[in-house]
Amino acid sequence: MHRSRLYGLFVDTPTPEAPAAAAFWSAALGVPAVPESHEEQFTMLRGAFPALAIGVQAVGDAPRYHVDIETDDHEAETARLTGLGAVEINRWLDCHIMRAPGGHLLCVVPVHSDAALFAAQATAWP
Repeated sequence: MHRSRLYGLFVDTPTPEAPAAAAFWSAALGVPAVPESHEEQFTMLRGAFPALAIGVQAVGDAPRYHVDIETDDHEAETARLTGLGAVEINRWLDCHIMRAPGGHLLCVVPVHSDAALFAAQATAWP
């Protein structure tokens, strides 16, 4: 058995435009834009959605949105999503980058939310 839950929505923005995008979304949603201390690629907008993270990610590609699914078992969740029709297209650190049917990107990531929140909201899969 493993568990997973929708963790967040990320606004993928070309790297040169990421600071302006982070400032826009921060002001639009009324929450502070806080760069991740370990990785300047991410600016988090915590509190924009209760129990759901929203962040601006600097990318070297076209603007888009993607979702992160956090899990306590990367391999099991990736296999489950592959069985549903997603295709793994890359890996980055502990992240499995996948393309869902329809072409949308999603990432399978380790648990980033508070342990109690994850335990309360994650779905248990056989």
